[in-house]
Amino acid sequence: MKIASKELSAVSLVKAAFEKARQFAKYNIFVSLADEEKAIKKAEEIDKKIAAGEEVGPLAGVPYALKDNFLSKEGHTTASAKILEPFQSPIDSTTVKKLEEAGAIMIGRTNLDAFAHGSSTENSYFGPTHNSKDFDRVPGGSSGGSAVAVALDIVEFATGTDTGGSIRQPASFNGIYGLKPTYGTISRYGVVAMASSTDCIGFFTKNAEDMDLLMSICAGRDEKDLTSLPSYYNDESQKYFVPKIDPKTAKIGIIKDFRNDSIDPEVQRVLDETVEKLKSAGHEVVELSMPALKYALAVYYIVVPAEVASNLSRYDGIRYGYRSDRAKNLGEVFGLSRNEGFMPENKRRIMIGNFVLSSGFYDAYFKKAEQARTLIIQEYQKAFEKCDFLLTPVSPSPAFKLGEKVSDPVAMYFEDVMSVPINLAGLPSLAIPAGETKDSKLPIGLQIIGPRRSDKSILSFAKALKEEAN
Repeated sequence: MKIASKELSAVSLVKAAFEKARQFAKYNIFVSLADEEKAIKKAEEIDKKIAAGEEVGPLAGVPYALKDNFLSKEGHTTASAKILEPFQSPIDSTTVKKLEEAGAIMIGRTNLDAFAHGSSTENSYFGPTHNSKDFDRVPGGSSGGSAVAVALDIVEFATGTDTGGSIRQPASFNGIYGLKPTYGTISRYGVVAMASSTDCIGFFTKNAEDMDLLMSICAGRDEKDLTSLPSYYNDESQKYFVPKIDPKTAKIGIIKDFRNDSIDPEVQRVLDETVEKLKSAGHEVVELSMPALKYALAVYYIVVPAEVASNLSRYDGIRYGYRSDRAKNLGEVFGLSRNEGFMPENKRRIMIGNFVLSSGFYDAYFKKAEQARTLIIQEYQKAFEKCDFLLTPVSPSPAFKLGEKVSDPVAMYFEDVMSVPINLAGLPSLAIPAGETKDSKLPIGLQIIGPRRSDKSILSFAKALKEEAN
């Protein structure tokens, strides 16, 4: 993504990105655009440095889109929620800081399901985002705006967060790459929290090479995030016991428990065709039974709402954000501000979370869910004793119609059935474009799942897959 070759100027790239953002305005990709004049000035400074032979960062002049739950001093952070709409952050998130230091130029803040609660980017205060391939379909969620910005070539890359599939599912629905790294690989400091034990920072790109570059820039320990891991991503010394897997000889596991009537036949066809290609390229493919994964969706929708309820308790109409002008006393400030400021899906998750954490139900629900979560982690550990990577669909279906599932929470939650287990286990997973439906030509993505800290090996395998396909 470097422009130091002088084939393109930073100014031309940035101007083109803003022009495309306006051209595709009807897709409702951006909550807000950055200050165009400031962005162009940054680009001009980069072009001057390149012309003078000065050293520039690895992302110098590259336009990018920022999911609007990353704090940045530039503009307002909303998390696509009314309750945060007027919030001006006094800090930059660690990710924003690293990207800016590398020379990247932010074009705008992208739409998402409010507070990242959703699988379709329909639960946004600013309205739904539209799929890049079919305007009448969802882009996936919660990072739908970021995925569409990359898929429509508005920007070279975009940030995302993945708590249960919020990067991988939109990547799959829009035919691009989306990485959910090992939990803790990239600092969560300065990102609006959803569920702190499963939230991961990642990216959308058009290829695995760009993803590798972004990871090398943003991965690493951050003293402001105590869950962040040491800089294992670029480590060659084996100090951090990083799995070394040869992409040419990797052994691939297929989870036979996911082969059932609830999976769209077109998704199953793409997986089967990919498996045959892998076998033809010399990879050994094994079928694995992972029965504990059947508990993953139930576990996720107990553990995550519990953490959501805790994290969203800070939005009270007092400290920052929206405050109801109908409130006549302190109790009404709390109650009305939250009632008017949160979307219905936010309220649903808060209610579920408070229920499972309440006296008399904590042991019956939350504690048992955490015990089942341990079984899921152990299931993956056993699987990686028999294979190097797992290959599964990202979602049981291609992109569905806007409005099709928004009033049916259970149907919407089922879209996460293949992605949430990876978050519960803290594993890395990369969504890759793998095919499309025969009739409507909708993208279908698969995900490559690896053991903890195998992020770089996953990207190497994705590169090898593309080479083998070509």
